[in-house]
Parts: sequence; C-alpha cells; structure tokens
Amino acid sequence: MGGWQPLPDDLPPEVRHFVEQLRLLKDRTGLSLVALGARTAYSKSSWHRYLNATQPPPRQAVAALCRIAGLGGTDAERFGVRWELAVEAWPRPATVPAPSEGSDAGGRGSDEHGGSGEYEDDPTLPWWDAPPEQSGRGRSGRLLLSAVLLLLVTLLIGVVGTVAFG
Repeated sequence: MGGWQPLPDDLPPEVRHFVEQLRLLKDRTGLSLVALGARTAYSKSSWHRYLNATQPPPRQAVAALCRIAGLGGTDAERFGVRWELAVEAWPRPATVPAPSEGSDAGGRGSDEHGGSGEYEDDPTLPWWDAPPEQSGRGRSGRLLLSAVLLLLVTLLIGVVGTVAFG
C-alpha cells in the first residue's frame, strides 16, 4: 500500500482488514483526499481519519466511496459487512469518569472534545447515521416535526397563491 502511514499495531484484525480494503478502494479511484472530499459529503480531514484508522467512517461514507469506485451489488454489500464488523471491533476512545456534583461540568461525563466518549458528537457523522438523543424527543421526532411544518407552510403558500392569482 504505497504512501499510507502504517496502521497502529494494536488494531483489532477486523478494523485492520477493513481499513486496508478501504485504502485499496480509495487508491482504485485515483482520487486525492481533496478530490474524494469534493465528491462526497465528507471532508479531506475526515477521510484522512477514516483511512488512518483514527476514527470509524460512517456507513454513508463507505457507500459513497464504493459508488465512486464503481462497486455495486455484492461487492458493495461485502464492504457494508466489513464496515459492520470493523465498527463493532473499533477501539472506543477512553471516557472520563463523571465529575462530582460540585464540578462546573454540569454533572455529566465527557471526553476532551466535550462528547460522551462515543462517536455521536462527530461532526462528520450524518444525521441519519447518528444515534438518537438520550433525553426528550430524538432527532427523528424533530425531523418529522420539521417535515410536517414545511408541508403546512407549502400548502399555505399554495392556497394564498391560488387565491391571489385566481
């Protein structure tokens, strides 16, 4: 594998195999990371993290790379299975224990990036791949509410336009 930096020695075999296959697929496209970022919804730095095994890619990033590389059908499904196996085995970031009640962190545990130690705070994780929120209505509930409101506004504009223009 040409100019890739070596993968960490302590990677689980599923993760190592997946990232190696992902690198081969990326090389097969002939695209730079900048060009790959321009052709997908994921930045150059995100692809750098995915291809160097510092962060697991979202399923949609893998699907986008498969599509760009011309993989379809069974081959793309195999990449989906490899992704599932790798994500299950992916080393989780260390979490910090919850601060005591008197701390200024609001009483909830967080990692150095302000997250909960999981990948849910990843800004490159598409909303459709993110886990639901822990409290209150989840993202799917907000999405449904937004869709209903948008539909109502569209209908209202249609009725007003019909009345105004005959």
